[in-house]
Amino acid sequence: MQRRARDLTAVGTQLGAVYELRYRLESDRLALDLVGGTSIELTLGGADFFDLGFSPLFNSLPVIRDGLLRAGPARVYTMRWVDVPSLKVTSSEQRYEPLGRGQVRFTAGDFTADIRFDELGYVLDYPGIATRV
Repeated sequence: MQRRARDLTAVGTQLGAVYELRYRLESDRLALDLVGGTSIELTLGGADFFDLGFSPLFNSLPVIRDGLLRAGPARVYTMRWVDVPSLKVTSSEQRYEPLGRGQVRFTAGDFTADIRFDELGYVLDYPGIATRV
């Protein structure tokens, strides 16, 4: 993972119970390779950010770019959302409400979670999804 100012690039592997997904994120491109399955390359196509199912790293993107670690007004983003492991791509409206002290209330549809971030904007705790160790 590399961070240049408020821009993030990353290469990673996501492991699920029945899949292995490799990804490469650049500012406006996302390449996904489902091992033994489908590979796709995406551009933002007018969306604000990418969001990859079950990957807390992608929740850091708006927090880092827009400095959402301090309390402030909520922001609504359009995400290029990728379901995992199907790799189905849809548009998702997501709301990020900075609560201060490194917490952001995340809302997408009927789902809401208070996510805790470190001082650099990376996820520390995403209740029910992941906790950094």
